[in-house]
Parts: sequence; structure tokens; C-alpha cells
Amino acid sequence: MTEPVHFNFPFQFDSRGRTASTSEADHIRDLIEQLIFTSPGERVNRPDFGSGILQLIFAPNSPELAATLQFTLQAAVQRWLSDLIELRDLNVSAVDSTLSIDMKYAIRRTNEEQTATFTRTV
Repeated sequence: MTEPVHFNFPFQFDSRGRTASTSEADHIRDLIEQLIFTSPGERVNRPDFGSGILQLIFAPNSPELAATLQFTLQAAVQRWLSDLIELRDLNVSAVDSTLSIDMKYAIRRTNEEQTATFTRTV
């Protein structure tokens, strides 16, 4: 059985002019990034895909907002990516107009633990 090809995100071409591919770990990280920064309604065939987290970032910063962001993201990861990863730790912070997300997760197929940080200024 052959290994699946994982296309790189954002879509790009490699040095040979072919669609760029990436490793499984990088592909999963790309999927997480897409989930976090996609708002529900953006995808035509999956209108409920996304975390909705960017809609909350302009709310007044408070411990309640951080808890809401964390809960929202945990639910989205569980719904859309639980077959690929096991979420082990998640920290969300919103300072001024910058959203920072620190995640620790394990890839279910290999049980390889990964850490990733996602930051977006809006």
C-alpha cells in the first residue's frame, strides 16, 4: 500500500513545477491552522467547518473571553480533527488585536507528540 500524498498549504508549486507536497505531520499542522482561522460559512460544501474564533477576538479582553476561545477551539478540534489527533494541551490568549494559540497534540496514527503555535493579528 502506498503512502497518501499530502498537499502543502497554502497551495503552491515545488521546484519541478508540480503541486508541492509535505509530510504527514506538516499536513496535520496545516489542517489545524485551516480549522482555527476559518470562520463557519466560508466553505461552500462544509458551511459549519471552522472554529469561529476570529469572530470573538474583538470582544473586550477578559478571562471569560480567553475561556470562551479555548472552549470553542477545543470543540472544533474534537469535531473536525479527532480522528487524526489527540489534543493534549491548549492555551489561548488574546492581547490587543493579536490571537495566540499554543497546542500540544499527538498524531493518532504514529502517537508522535507535536507542539505548534498559531498567531494572527487582526
